[in-house]
Amino acid sequence: MPDVILALLMGYGLDLVLGDPEWLYHPVRLIGRFISYMEKKLRARGGNLRWSAVLLTASTVLVSALAAGALIELSGLIGRWPRIICMALLDWMGIAVTSMVKEARGVKRALGRGIEEGRRQVSRIVGRDTDSLSEEEIVKAAVETVAENTTDGVVSLLIYAALGGPVLLWAFKAASTLDSMVGYMDEKYRDIGWSSAKLDDVLNYVPARVTALLMCISAFFLGLDAKNALRIVKRDHANHLSPNCAWSEAAAAGSLHIQLGGTHTYFGKTVVKPTIGDDDRPAEPDDITRANRLLYVTSLAAVLLIAAAAFIVNAL
Repeated sequence: MPDVILALLMGYGLDLVLGDPEWLYHPVRLIGRFISYMEKKLRARGGNLRWSAVLLTASTVLVSALAAGALIELSGLIGRWPRIICMALLDWMGIAVTSMVKEARGVKRALGRGIEEGRRQVSRIVGRDTDSLSEEEIVKAAVETVAENTTDGVVSLLIYAALGGPVLLWAFKAASTLDSMVGYMDEKYRDIGWSSAKLDDVLNYVPARVTALLMCISAFFLGLDAKNALRIVKRDHANHLSPNCAWSEAAAAGSLHIQLGGTHTYFGKTVVKPTIGDDDRPAEPDDITRANRLLYVTSLAAVLLIAAAAFIVNAL
């Protein structure tokens, strides 16, 4: 088995077992600090912010990829297994299955303590305003986030790690972090963040569609409605401002027979969005658990698919 795939399997296993320990200073925080520093410098420089956006995007992705590559090369000077272990650790710190599940579980537990606790907890994982959300809206927000992160926090990372090892994984992670920090279309970020948002759209284009298919298959094995999931994906995959987000959200909504999406408030401004799925029943806290299980099984399906593909290619 190629070292890149072996390291990926090890990293995925570490994520399932360890998640993101609180004592670990996560590399994403370093990327975030670099983005904030560069954004401040580029804004202070003045000039055309749309050109500055390209520089911000390119520098962040390049520095992240080079840092990962340098660590791998340095470990390789010691030997093959230190190099594999280094790659596995880098993959582990990039993959975000367990951390997403933990955050979503936290929302469900917080709801058990009251609506205000639920609102505070869900605000950790969503960008929308949460002060006036109902219990059902909190549940839907958590399910949407789990579904969306099944693509850009898990399957996309697994695919890019399989194709280019931790170097490509961390290049993608940098692009994803850029999108979450500056990839907004409001007045403040429209110019400085446009290239980051576009890059994120491009990089997630294929993984989003692969994720939707894997989620439909996973729904079958979980006893959820896989047939309805596929129907909703076909019908509602374009019902989002992003070209990618609705694919996994539609799979989740269809498998659970709930309706996601719709109009929400972001930073005090109402954003009108189409709905995803049918309003067959009210969303309930247990839907968060179901969405987490869907994330787990979908990630496992992606890993098995990658391992099988690597075995076949290696055998040819």
